[in-house]
Amino acid sequence: MFGKKSETGGIKPVILPPGPAAAAAHPAASQLGRAAIPEIKLAGATPAAPPPAAPVVDKPHAEAKHKSESYYDIKSTIFNALIDAIDLTQLGQLDRDAARDEIRDIVNEIIALKDVVMSIAEQEELLEDICNDVLGYGPLEPLLARDDIADIMVNGASAVFIEVDGKMQKTGVRFRDNSQLLNICQRIVSQVGRRVDEASPICDARLPDGSRVNVIVPPLSIDGAALTIRKFKKDRLRLPDLVKFKSITPEGATVLEIIGRVRCNTLISGGTGSGKTTLLNCLTGYIDSDERIITCEDAAELQLQQPHVVRLETRPPNLEGEGAITMRELVKNCLRMRPERIIVGEVRGPEAFDLLQAMNTGHDGSMGTLHANSPREAISRLESMITMGGFSLPSKTIKEMIVGSIDVIVQATRLRDGSRKITHITEVVGMEGDVIITQDLFIYDVSGEDANGKIIGKHRSTGIARPHFWDRARYYNEERRLAEALEKAETRDAGV
Repeated sequence: MFGKKSETGGIKPVILPPGPAAAAAHPAASQLGRAAIPEIKLAGATPAAPPPAAPVVDKPHAEAKHKSESYYDIKSTIFNALIDAIDLTQLGQLDRDAARDEIRDIVNEIIALKDVVMSIAEQEELLEDICNDVLGYGPLEPLLARDDIADIMVNGASAVFIEVDGKMQKTGVRFRDNSQLLNICQRIVSQVGRRVDEASPICDARLPDGSRVNVIVPPLSIDGAALTIRKFKKDRLRLPDLVKFKSITPEGATVLEIIGRVRCNTLISGGTGSGKTTLLNCLTGYIDSDERIITCEDAAELQLQQPHVVRLETRPPNLEGEGAITMRELVKNCLRMRPERIIVGEVRGPEAFDLLQAMNTGHDGSMGTLHANSPREAISRLESMITMGGFSLPSKTIKEMIVGSIDVIVQATRLRDGSRKITHITEVVGMEGDVIITQDLFIYDVSGEDANGKIIGKHRSTGIARPHFWDRARYYNEERRLAEALEKAETRDAGV
């Protein structure tokens, strides 16, 4: 059992009876500092009582309420006493559940020693908070446990926002101070071998579940560390889920499934928070299990289920400014790894050139995402990224590369009511002169909004019965399903 550190460096258990007599009964334990706080009371609290031995049931939504300053003062005092009382190196050798039980036992003893007057509910809440501080991500734990949250945004120690159903909400969650927030940020990034401090104040990382993390700390962030977490749902979304959420029609989902299946080179375009990565995950679900897939990401977050997947991740420079591995180097190295599909988490620089080269040289079915507001703008962005990469190529040559490489552009959009829609499924057809020609298969038309501010709109087929990738679909024996889906979509639009 863990308790007060002994003079020899070992662990000496401290078992205290409840009540003020605890210190007299156990002189060694009185070093925890009973005299520091003779009695602490919370406003409106009931007399102290020992908590039940039953395990605590997590209540993630309870953390949304605001807590008083006195609660944080008590928590800080008990937390400091706990750190003095336990040996963290020995605690780290236990599994998470056993360590949590030990911490809870010692916190109960400290509460009894210091005569803290709290209700059972307040005591349980305090115990859970302190366990999260020592073993997890502190005040973020209840938010990370909620599956309805898409983003967590921490703007300094006392301002935490979340996104639920596409809308921003301020929570009652706060950190003890900016030091605690910075410590948690460092704990997160150190798990993936990265660092964040004054010398390296910006960092991209990920949580164990794949959730994307961005941290920026002082002196760049004026009011304390700014932490942004793009959460992943515990249950991976699939195309039928997007149909259920009305992000796409069943016919449109069938077309997307066929696009993923028949190895069309696909670009997913959209703004921040529009669901690009979720959609990319959905499309990868239709890749055959015998294909070799290589993914390249800044922070690994794709959740591919195929058995033959190689995951690559960029690396930032070290303290001396050396050792960085860029996205372009990863994509170039992919070509030496015998890939059948290359998937780039986000195209944002000169790696666009290497991805197009890969798509055009036998790696059909490769995919990537980029930031753009429409399929036409996505094409312009690709051209701009290649130009800014220092490639001295004529504009027409770059456009010919794009036409020869990209088959389909899927546009994801977050509307102003917070809903996410697939607004375009667009083919890249060819060139006329110096202009790239595209054609839409499906588009989303907005017609207004209802009394509750929800967008009213409709997905519709553009009536194209034989897409440009028809021959590819026929090669994979998918032309019948493709024709049926397009015919059903047209019939639905006609109201038949």
